[in-house]
Amino acid sequence: MIIIDGKEGGGQVLRVALGLSAVTGEPIKVTNIRGSREGGAGLKSQHLEGVLAVAKLCNADIKGAKLGSAEIEFVPGRIEGKDLDIRLPTAGSISLLFQSLQVPCAFAAGDVKLHISGGSTASAWSPTLSYMQNAFLPIVRKLGYNAEIRIVRHGFYPKGGAKAQITVYPARKLSSISLTESGVVKSVKGISIAGSLPTHVVRRQTDAATRVLKDHGFGEAEISSQSVKTISPGTSITLWAECENTLLSSDAVGERGVPAEKIGEDAALSLIKSIESGSCLDKHMSDQILVFLALAAGKSQVALQEFTGHMTTSLRVIEQILAVKFETEPEKKIVCVDGIGFSKS
Repeated sequence: MIIIDGKEGGGQVLRVALGLSAVTGEPIKVTNIRGSREGGAGLKSQHLEGVLAVAKLCNADIKGAKLGSAEIEFVPGRIEGKDLDIRLPTAGSISLLFQSLQVPCAFAAGDVKLHISGGSTASAWSPTLSYMQNAFLPIVRKLGYNAEIRIVRHGFYPKGGAKAQITVYPARKLSSISLTESGVVKSVKGISIAGSLPTHVVRRQTDAATRVLKDHGFGEAEISSQSVKTISPGTSITLWAECENTLLSSDAVGERGVPAEKIGEDAALSLIKSIESGSCLDKHMSDQILVFLALAAGKSQVALQEFTGHMTTSLRVIEQILAVKFETEPEKKIVCVDGIGFSKS
């Protein structure tokens, strides 16, 4: 059994460790879960739901899976193709839940269909589900990962109430990639959403993002505006730039008391920062891509926008579970790894 210290890195340690344990069949024990979080150590509802969902997917035996637990043991079984109904009782992020499941789902014996109700499609400290749909999936498809995300109903903090359906198709083996030059920007697109708010809110959010992008030389961005019904009011905006060799994205989530214009401007400026950095993968992809590269066949190298805390956490946990060693060039923000070429039996 591999023992992993969960003190640093928050829920990212759990998401990466659970996914790789399920794929490899290697039992794990995660100790000192979120131990560095002042007044908030142990499993929160968001993390617990991820643990239970992965356990259900791979028929695992688990110990310590309860709120506040500082330690869990996870012994995975076979990953079968199945329909999985998941209910999030809080406004937890569906995107973060999917991060725990996305890799093991790809190595199931058949299609995995996730029917998720509850939770949020946009929340602070996590990528929006629109980001996962329009930015994450196009990148990992380059490696041979195949999935579809359908947002049935949006949800925002504090009541959540979202609904989504995610289908992941089997991938016998993932391919390596080389993404070190983004190339010129071909187009900028996006989706701006306001839930249970006056229609002028989403229009102002969209117009602000469009104006900032145009002022920086990116022409008229194709940003769709949607006013939807949600249990709790809220807004989000997700933007992505389609480049010659890659796709860069950004997102922003509305906050009480913050004008819609500021949310739109923040998302646009964040995307512009990604583009001008010369990187091939934005800050959200920096930590999510590593596990795919480690499992792929052959040597991969990618240019990241920044080395985030989540990225270094992912790297540490992956190296502990898999027989890989990442090479980093901090000055150029490049990460290289010779993947193990994992394939399902």
